[in-house]
Amino acid sequence: MTLKKITWALRRHPLLYYTRFWLLSKNSTINRLDKDCYNRENSKTVVPEFFYEINKKIFEHYKPEKDVDKAVLIALWLRKHIKGGRGLSLASDEALKAMINGDGGVCSDMSQIFNNFCVINDIKVREWGITIVPFNKKYGGHATNEIFSKELGKWVIIDVSKSILFYYEDNNEPLSLFQVFTSNGSHRYSSFYKEIEDNTQILNYYYNKRATPFLISSYRNSLYDKYLKKNNSKYPVFFVHFYIYLIGKSYKYKFPLRDYRKMFRFSFS
Repeated sequence: MTLKKITWALRRHPLLYYTRFWLLSKNSTINRLDKDCYNRENSKTVVPEFFYEINKKIFEHYKPEKDVDKAVLIALWLRKHIKGGRGLSLASDEALKAMINGDGGVCSDMSQIFNNFCVINDIKVREWGITIVPFNKKYGGHATNEIFSKELGKWVIIDVSKSILFYYEDNNEPLSLFQVFTSNGSHRYSSFYKEIEDNTQILNYYYNKRATPFLISSYRNSLYDKYLKKNNSKYPVFFVHFYIYLIGKSYKYKFPLRDYRKMFRFSFS
């Protein structure tokens, strides 16, 4: 138990947060990220079989034709069957099993498993993180997704853990992440699950001028699954991620709207 507490404290310590972003981050632009998506490194053939089993349950009665409708149905099923809890840091199929069994799952866990469901349903998807610049440890961070709608010809942000889509005040077309973060707060959100009782985190990350998104790029799901299963809790999970970084196969954080170096102006107190 003591080792688990120490490991958790290290994972949450600002120094580790600082180090991870310093190693993995790079500045980018909106245009340069246009074709960057999770599907590029992750094909249907590498998605674990358990995702296909659950996918049959998700679309047991009905499968919409439009990409946004399919994505919402996936997200809705996940929200109805996953109550959430602690962060997992498990291989993707093990994380999905744990989440369905009620053993935890935070926003980043939800975003990562959502990626795999999108892949097997022929939906282009990408995962975003949201952080505060300069970094402030009381906010932590948030994870969300975008899917590419062929019908709309654009990316659409879908926050699975919060069960929301975004719109302009006078328009019912769902917005992209860039539209949300460049609209100066003149957008609204709507839940596709149930009424939101506490919108504090939504306000912190989508209406806060200090919040900025970064794309989680080049994430190879099968590679991380392999090493996370091989590790089997022998070492803290950040050792696994650091090893993959050392062999040159790590994911990257790409900042299109703000210089990532400005996030490091904080105190370790």
